[in-house]
Amino acid sequence: MNIPKDLRYTKTHEWIKPNQETVTVGITDYAQHEISDIVFVELPKVGQEAAQGKAICVVESVKAAFDIYAPVSGVVKSINTTLESDPAMANKDPYGNGWFFELTPADSEEINNCLSHSEYEDFLKQSTH
Repeated sequence: MNIPKDLRYTKTHEWIKPNQETVTVGITDYAQHEISDIVFVELPKVGQEAAQGKAICVVESVKAAFDIYAPVSGVVKSINTTLESDPAMANKDPYGNGWFFELTPADSEEINNCLSHSEYEDFLKQSTH
């Protein structure tokens, strides 16, 4: 499984990429594989407040609906509108064009609560055995 080293991760399988003033959020390759064929993404609204660890949007697949959780608290700055017309992009390119939204973090220290690359790898090994 290809897990990018420059991202942070959550135990609910979201990834976070810190930028200058925002963070980009998506789901991991592990998550998109578990969810299966994504057919619909309900993205948050720009300006919506997010609370760390709380559901912020919903992904529907041929299997079921899944909540996506905010890795950090903040305000939604932008959304990936490509997912509205091509929700399967989250399956095809979860770490690239399949990103979900950008947040302006309320407290950038919360990023440090997310798992590092190696911590996430270890978490996956433990949870799949």
